[in-house]
Amino acid sequence: MKAVVVEQYDSTDNAELKEVERPEVSAGQVRVRIQAASVGFVDGLKVRGLYQTKDPLPFTPGSEFAGVVDEAATDVRGFAPGTPVMGMARSGALAEYIAVPAAALEVLPDGVAPEVGASFRANYLTSLYALSERAALREGENLLVLGAAGGVGIAAVQLGKLLGARVIAAASTEQKRQFATRFGADATVDYTRSDWRDELKTLTGGHGADVIFDPVVGDLALQAFRSIASRGRQLVIGFASGAIPALPFNLPLLKGGTLLGVDLAQIPRREPDAQSRVLSQLFTWLKEKKLNPVVGKVFAFEDFRDAFKTMQTRSALGKMVVRIG
Repeated sequence: MKAVVVEQYDSTDNAELKEVERPEVSAGQVRVRIQAASVGFVDGLKVRGLYQTKDPLPFTPGSEFAGVVDEAATDVRGFAPGTPVMGMARSGALAEYIAVPAAALEVLPDGVAPEVGASFRANYLTSLYALSERAALREGENLLVLGAAGGVGIAAVQLGKLLGARVIAAASTEQKRQFATRFGADATVDYTRSDWRDELKTLTGGHGADVIFDPVVGDLALQAFRSIASRGRQLVIGFASGAIPALPFNLPLLKGGTLLGVDLAQIPRREPDAQSRVLSQLFTWLKEKKLNPVVGKVFAFEDFRDAFKTMQTRSALGKMVVRIG
């Protein structure tokens, strides 16, 4: 089978599409013939060896995928060959086949395309867990989404609307702000302007943001926290800016705001019940057609490097997807 192989931590230019052995199916596992896999910010860090944990070399990147069941171990039930599924793994998704524990898979709802399944779980699970379980976002509250045109940002825009919030999307270009508006944002701000906080104040009638969804951080995080409402909650999702700022401790005191961390990798281990609740709600919305997940640009398998480059230049709208099957 063909797979993307990383033999040294470096630029994605040095990753290659190679012939490798098809994975065998062990007890408790399911082998999936992959039709689509997504490329996210974390995947780019892993390829370059910049993530907080390193995959042993050589390895195949990619953690989210969708496809059809090829074979299931004899002790696995509910995943007959041909069943459409989507799943997550530590790595290995940028390949024609992957073998994973059955618990890593979900049956793909009817009518959901593989490209949607491959770009759905991480972004939407992170966003809904953050908004509902951590920030307890309430109907009518002001939700400020930073980096709103990215994969996890646009998920927060959509989910914030489903939860009944007034969503204000912050993005750096007109194209990105229009993108956020198309998927439900009630208003937008250009955070590259020096007066963007004044605009936010006007949009919220002087109240400020009740919840701030922040996958960017950097200096922007400090600016946003200064515009938080009393009893507001700022969610730290990731560090797309590449910088980790220090929050002056007088700000939470003066603003009456709270800083909350969200790490997708910790949810199943620390809060399995919360993960089950969130996934159940997401799949309900999917089946009821209330949620139409955003798919970014789709690339051919042989063009996987372009997917990484588009994501790394932050010109992406939504999450990048590689079509494999």
